[in-house]
Amino acid sequence: MNSLDWVVLIGYFGVMVGIGLWSHKRVDNVSDFFTAGGKMPWWLSGISHHMSGYSAVMFTGYAAIAYQYGITSYVTWSFPIAIGIAIGASLFAPRLNRVRSKLRVASPLEYLKNRYNLPTQQALAWSGVLLKIVDVGAKWAAIATLLSIFTGVSLNQGILITGAVTAVYCTVGGLWADALTELGQFIIQFVAGISMLIAVLNELDGFSTFWTVWDDLPDSHHQPTVGPYTLIFLLAYLFIKTFEYNGGMWNQAQRYMATDSAHSAKRSARLSAILWFVWPLVLFFPMWVAPLVIKTDKPADSYAEMAEHLLPHGLLGLVIVGFFSHTMAMCSSDANAIAAVVTRDIMPAIFTSVREWSSRTGLLAARYTTLLFLALSMAIATQVNSDFFGDIITVVIKWVAGLMGPIAIPLMLGMLATFRKSGPTAALVSWAMGLIAFYLVNYPINDAIDGGVNLEYQISVPLAVSLVLFIVVGYIKPEDTPERDAILASLNSDDDGPGSASAALSVPEQGDADDRKSVAGATD
Repeated sequence: MNSLDWVVLIGYFGVMVGIGLWSHKRVDNVSDFFTAGGKMPWWLSGISHHMSGYSAVMFTGYAAIAYQYGITSYVTWSFPIAIGIAIGASLFAPRLNRVRSKLRVASPLEYLKNRYNLPTQQALAWSGVLLKIVDVGAKWAAIATLLSIFTGVSLNQGILITGAVTAVYCTVGGLWADALTELGQFIIQFVAGISMLIAVLNELDGFSTFWTVWDDLPDSHHQPTVGPYTLIFLLAYLFIKTFEYNGGMWNQAQRYMATDSAHSAKRSARLSAILWFVWPLVLFFPMWVAPLVIKTDKPADSYAEMAEHLLPHGLLGLVIVGFFSHTMAMCSSDANAIAAVVTRDIMPAIFTSVREWSSRTGLLAARYTTLLFLALSMAIATQVNSDFFGDIITVVIKWVAGLMGPIAIPLMLGMLATFRKSGPTAALVSWAMGLIAFYLVNYPINDAIDGGVNLEYQISVPLAVSLVLFIVVGYIKPEDTPERDAILASLNSDDDGPGSASAALSVPEQGDADDRKSVAGATD
């Protein structure tokens, strides 16, 4: 990097902070901070949903997969995510929007206290928060690794720089700042991604590279499933990502909750699905042909090394900014979602005084909680390459994909009337046994088998166990009640307006004092 690249990078950081400060005036209460007051345009929500779905791991961990195995990096990653989001556009997105509009909540988990009970809500909240700290820690480590390659700063310095800038804009501006910065980041990434693609084409055979390059690449690069990324892995990943990217990953749920109606949430999901189908192809193609451009013993560094080799200064800085844009988008959105769960779900269950907070106090708590989460995830990031956690891609694929299922199943299926008989017992049993299954498959059983358990089973067995038990226990011990049926009727209604169950089921004791007054008025 030279001075021109630094100007681009520092300018980017400045613009992100500026957007956060501008967004501050749009945030008057907790609802604005966590769900944009239900006023976010569907197209902004869709772009935000897409951008908050992946990070610099795309340019490190998945760059390594692309360098080694070729097109399977797309077929077994972004393609199943696109399919999953397309499925969820009708199945989950409208219902998540109704969670906010009809039940008047600000957190994706807030409705679970009434759908199941308090212990279920707390189990999902605590386990999800702990998992997300590790997940976001891996994201910080990924972007710090890239920053180290380009600038020479240490891993810890890179974590501190990116975390501090993200903390400023997402803490001040809430979800509005997240979405608006993600729009800017998408534009930057579009320019950077197209520039990198053009540079690679010029280095090889021009436009004809798209169809001539394959004969020069290893045979494995042509195969949709190869190595550990088998057809079973693809199907397992599709299954997992359908839950994860439609709300099981809480920051994605917020994007649907933030739109003005269930119909807008559906349009948002469809836009995100289209972007997941198309845009990763642009990003992945340079990674697929990277073996013809550079030779490296570190496949995870291949994209960064190729950018340094091909791009002029200034444009190189823009590509580096593109790396940052994805990571900061995901980490800031995760921080906002976790803050929502902590302040709206966990803290009211521990401290009764939280239920009496004013709107101003609740907003301050939301901002402090966001900072705390970012600090903890940054601390974890310094350890993410330790023997305990494994490398970056292991944390992201195995830990997050494997553990997300047991947390997401009760949350997502709890909105569907088909599973009305599955109550708190089914939810807690499926959650607990799913976590136990993850531990058994990934550690004792994995260590006992020669060669270990295949990756597809490591990540899919926990979700399968949770899904089966959620259904079976609900059948054996049905726990449907009129109150729970009322919630489901509200979430499954085509009417986008406030439902009859909203006032009674809005969990007023978990809101702030102003929320309780509005609910009381509605009840009167």
